[in-house]
Amino acid sequence: MVLAAAVLRGLRPALLAAVASASAYNFYFTAPYHTLLIDSPADVVTVVVLFLVALVTSHLAASMRQQERLAKTHAARNATIAGFARRLLSCGSEKDIAEVSTEELSRLFKCNAVLVVGRDDPELVASVPTDMRLNPGDRAAMLLTFGTGAAAGRGIGQANLADWQFHPVVSDEGVIAALGLARDDGVPPHLDLQLPLLGSLLDQLALALERAGLERQAREFATLRERDRIRLALLASIGQDVKPRLAAIMAAARALRRGGSSDKALVSSVAGEAAKLNLYIDNLLTLSPASEQKPVMAGAVTIDLFRRLVLKDGAEIHLTPKEYVVLAELAKHPDRVLSHAYLLRTAWGPAHEAQIDYLRVAVRALRQKLERDPSRPEIIINEPAVGYRLKAQQLMAS
Repeated sequence: MVLAAAVLRGLRPALLAAVASASAYNFYFTAPYHTLLIDSPADVVTVVVLFLVALVTSHLAASMRQQERLAKTHAARNATIAGFARRLLSCGSEKDIAEVSTEELSRLFKCNAVLVVGRDDPELVASVPTDMRLNPGDRAAMLLTFGTGAAAGRGIGQANLADWQFHPVVSDEGVIAALGLARDDGVPPHLDLQLPLLGSLLDQLALALERAGLERQAREFATLRERDRIRLALLASIGQDVKPRLAAIMAAARALRRGGSSDKALVSSVAGEAAKLNLYIDNLLTLSPASEQKPVMAGAVTIDLFRRLVLKDGAEIHLTPKEYVVLAELAKHPDRVLSHAYLLRTAWGPAHEAQIDYLRVAVRALRQKLERDPSRPEIIINEPAVGYRLKAQQLMAS
């Protein structure tokens, strides 16, 4: 009976069952019978021992029941966090992450939810229901959360007059968003027992927002690199294909003008327009940096960024795309130390700034292909704990 009460109802019912069991034993099995009196000292000891055994047993059983309940609670919490993280992983943008997170948090905590993103210029990007608006008091609480990194708003000491209760979404860079929770009846959300769960969910939200931000930066960076590549290809095409033909037109116009057999006004007009067009093309070609138009010499290596060509002793060297990007960045800034983070961001994107091993592998491969003695590099020089620089000799005329 004691075990059943402890397992099914907890410690207090088990204690009552222990008292009842000891009393029943005394009532039925100790003299004088059918009373609660005890004549024999041995019977007193027996009843006390039985009561103590029942007491210890009830305590152990109740502890096991409590541990089982805690295990179920932790399992449910972990399942909730895993499900939330799984839904966030399927999102491809910050907007999608905001919508999914407000929907899930509103459902879990049974209240309205808003998500405000951006420390410098906060913007409400998602809400449940979708027509939620923040009044001046709510905005003050939200800004307080961004500024202090602590919860603020309804039911909390700071900015208690606000309708919403805001909680910070924190990453390594600080507060990147604020989650607002509010109930329709104006009562503060009851989060005391669920604060650990809310904290874990907000950590998952911070990771998702940080990932989306890095992916957006990587896409913007890739777009910028592709635009620069197309621009350089276009300028190279103009310089190599258009200018020679334009020069031929100008030479033909000069020959016709010297011959005197053609309409001089027409020939002069053709020559003048060709000269203007040649000037426009020259001005356009100057948009390409000089460091990208002229090959860079480094030892026996020639780096021609304009033609995307790398030569060693006159022979073309094949480089992987990542190796070429690293070498090109060093060649654009000869004799200047470029940090590990800058080179990693340029070649691999912002998400890999901390992966120094990637850069070391690429530099090791470049030295194997370009240096005369890779163990004693003379072209790509390492600056300990800072980065790398290209030891260039001179700029060749194109």
